[in-house]
Amino acid sequence: MFTGCCWRPLASGQTGSDGQPRHSIYPSAAVELMNEISQNQDTQETTVDLGRLFGVMLDHKWLIIIITLLFAGFGYVQGQLATPIYQADALVQVERRSSVSPFGNVDTVIGVDAVSTPAEVQILQSRMVLGQVVDRLERDVIIQPVELPYIANFVQRRGIARPAFMKGQPHVWGNEFLDVARFELADNRRGQRIVVERLAEGYQLLLNDVPIGTGQVGQAERYLDDELTLHIARFEAAPGARFQLMKQHRTSAIGNIGSRLQVREATIGTPAGMLRLIMTGEDPTELTRTLDAVAETFLTQNVERQSAQAQQSLEFLEEQAPELRTQLTESEQNLNEYRAGLDSVDLDSESQAAIQRYIELETRLNELEFQEAELAQRYTPSHPSYQALLRQRRQIEQDRAELNQRVNQLPAAQQEVVRLRRDVDVTQAIYVNVLNKIQELEVARAGTIGNVRIIDRAVISGLVSPNRNRMLILATLLGLVLSVGLVLIRELLRRGVTSPEQIEAAGIPVYATIPLSSAQSSLTKRIRRKGLRQAKSVVTGILAEREPADLSVEAIRGLRTSLHFALLEGCNNRIMITGSSPEVGKSFVSINLASVFAQAGKQVLLIDADLRRGYLHRAFDMDASPGLSDYLSGQCELADIIRPTGIDNYHVISRGRVAPNPSELLMQSRLAEAMAALSDRFDIVLVDTPPMLAVTDASVVGKHCDTTLLVARFEKNPVREIKAARRRLEDNGISVRGAVLNAVERKPSTASGHYGYYHYQYR
Repeated sequence: MFTGCCWRPLASGQTGSDGQPRHSIYPSAAVELMNEISQNQDTQETTVDLGRLFGVMLDHKWLIIIITLLFAGFGYVQGQLATPIYQADALVQVERRSSVSPFGNVDTVIGVDAVSTPAEVQILQSRMVLGQVVDRLERDVIIQPVELPYIANFVQRRGIARPAFMKGQPHVWGNEFLDVARFELADNRRGQRIVVERLAEGYQLLLNDVPIGTGQVGQAERYLDDELTLHIARFEAAPGARFQLMKQHRTSAIGNIGSRLQVREATIGTPAGMLRLIMTGEDPTELTRTLDAVAETFLTQNVERQSAQAQQSLEFLEEQAPELRTQLTESEQNLNEYRAGLDSVDLDSESQAAIQRYIELETRLNELEFQEAELAQRYTPSHPSYQALLRQRRQIEQDRAELNQRVNQLPAAQQEVVRLRRDVDVTQAIYVNVLNKIQELEVARAGTIGNVRIIDRAVISGLVSPNRNRMLILATLLGLVLSVGLVLIRELLRRGVTSPEQIEAAGIPVYATIPLSSAQSSLTKRIRRKGLRQAKSVVTGILAEREPADLSVEAIRGLRTSLHFALLEGCNNRIMITGSSPEVGKSFVSINLASVFAQAGKQVLLIDADLRRGYLHRAFDMDASPGLSDYLSGQCELADIIRPTGIDNYHVISRGRVAPNPSELLMQSRLAEAMAALSDRFDIVLVDTPPMLAVTDASVVGKHCDTTLLVARFEKNPVREIKAARRRLEDNGISVRGAVLNAVERKPSTASGHYGYYHYQYR
C-alpha cells in the first residue's frame, strides 16, 4: 500500500535510546535523489511558479467563470439599456463666387473670388443660420416624458405596455406619447417646466407641483394670464402619466444644435468647396429634419446675400437714371438753341473725332465711378484693388484734359458746338447704358441661385453608440482580468503553507501529509460556547473506525509507521501533538492516530490536555468529567479518569471540568506522576494540547513527552507561524521531532509539487 505520508531519514550511524544503531528509513538512492532535487530547486523555480499560477486559476475556475459571466451579463444589459445615438450626414457644395455687377467685369480690377471654405464653415455654424433653424422647426420647445429610472429608453423603444401594477404612476411607458400643436410661452417664463398630467377626461397643467388649470385635447387653452397658450392635438397615455413641457432660451436651443453639428471639408480628391454636414442625436427623424433645415437655411441665406448685392446696385442705378434723363434733356436743348442762333455750323472730321473720343472717355469714367461705388462697399481706399481703379481713373482724366486742350485750339464757334454736342452724346450714351444695366439687374435678381448647392440630402449614416458588441467584449475582458487579478492577489496575500517543502525548508521534517477527507465533514460539528468569539470545530466520531479505507486514514497509518521508528529513539512512549494556532486539526489527528495504533494491537491512551477548550470526549459520546483537571486538582484518583472508548486497546482521559487556572494545574507534580504511571501501563500515550502560540500549556506538557509533533493546516498556517511555534517550544527545552501537514487538498496549483501525487487509493 502506498500512503500519503513522508518522514525524515535518520542520519547515518545515529543510535536510539537503547544505544543500538538505527538505520535510515530512506535508502541511499532516495537520499541522493532528494539532494539532487534540492540542488535543482532554483533552476526550476520559475517553471514551478508559472505552473502554480496556472494551477491557482484552475483552482478558482468557477469563481473566474462566474465573475466573467456577471460582467458579460452586465455589459449585455448595459448595451440593451443604453440610449442609441444615431448619426446623419448631408453634403453641400460651395461654388466659386460669381459677380452680378452690371458695370462690366469687376474681376478684371479686383480679381476672381476663390472659394473660402473656412468662412462658409463659420457661416454654417453661425447663430444666424442655426437661429433660423430653431425658429423654423421650433427646436426651443422640449417635450420630455417622466421616465422610469435606467430602463425608460428601453421600455419606450420596445413599446412595452404599462403593467397593471403601474396604473396611476406618472412614468411614461411604451406607445404613450404627447403631440403638441401649439405651445407659446412668455419670454419671462422660458426655462420653466410645465407638467402635463393625463386625466380620465382631458389633462391638467402643473407648475412647481401646483395646478394651474385643466384643458381638453384638441382645443387651444390659455393659462397664467395669457402668458401660456397650449394646444394639444393628441394625448395617448394612461391616466396619471406625465410629460414636461419647457421652452428653452433661444441661445440655449442654438447651442444645443451647434454642439451636435459638425462641418468637415470633404476628403482629398473631391472638388474644392465640398462640405459634409454631420449631426448626432437620439431621434432619427429629428436628426434628418434638423440637418436638412440647416442645409436649406444655408442655401437660402446664400441666395438672399447674392440677390441683396444685385438689389443694392439696382437701387443705385434707379437713382441715377432720372438725373441722367434731365441732364440729357438740358444738353439737347442747349445744343438746339445754339444752332438756332447761328443758323448752322458744320463740324469737320477733326471735331467729330474729338466728340467720339469724348464719348468714349466719359463712358469709361462713368463705369469707373460705378465700380468705385461698389468697391467702396467692400474695401478701403488703401486696398490694392481700389488703388488700381484710381490709377485707371486718373489716366482717363488726363486723356480728357489733353483732349480739351486740342478742342481749345479750334475756332470759337466749333469749340462751343463740340462741347454742346459732346454733352448730348455722352449723356445719351451713359443714359442708355444705365437703362440696359437696370434691365440686366432685374433679370439677374429674378434668377439669382447663389453659389451653394445641396448635393446629398440628410440620411441616417449609422449608429454611433452604443457599440453593443464592443461593450460585451470589453465587459467580458474586464470581468476576466478582474477575476484573475482577484484570484492572484488572494494567492499572493495568502501565507499558508501549500506543500511539505515549505515546512522542510524551515528545518522541520514532515512526517505525514494528510489529505482532506470528505467523510470527516459528517463527523465534525461547529459549536459556540458562551464567552467565545468564534465557533469551534468539534470531532464527534472516529474516521478510522467509520471509514478505515479513507485516504486520510491511510496517511495516518503512514504517520504511525514513522512514529514507530521515532519512538525507538525516544526516552519514553509519550507523544505530544500540538499546533501553532486553533482549528488546524490536532484533535482529528490525535483521535485517529490513537485509533490506528490500537488497531495495530498497541495499548493506547489518549489524553485531552486542553483544559480550556478540549472536546475529545464528544468523539466517544461521553461526559467531560471526571477528567484530567479533576485528577490534577485532587478531586479523584488516576484510575477514576481512565475510561474505555469501546474500541479494543483504546482508552481516553477527557479534560474534566473547565479549570480557572489550567497552567498552574499542569505544573503540579501530580502530572509527572501520572505520566510515569501511564507510560508503564500503556504502549502509547498520546497527549492533545492547546495551540502553542495561544497559551503556554503545551510547553508545560511537552517536558513530559519525548516526542513532539506540530500540526499545520494546508493554506492556513504561514511558515513563519510554524517557525515561531517551534522556537517557543525550543526555548522551553522541547525538541520538535517533526510536523504533520493536515487537510491537504488535491488542487491543480499543488499538483505539480513533489507531494502532490502521493495520495493514491488501493483496494
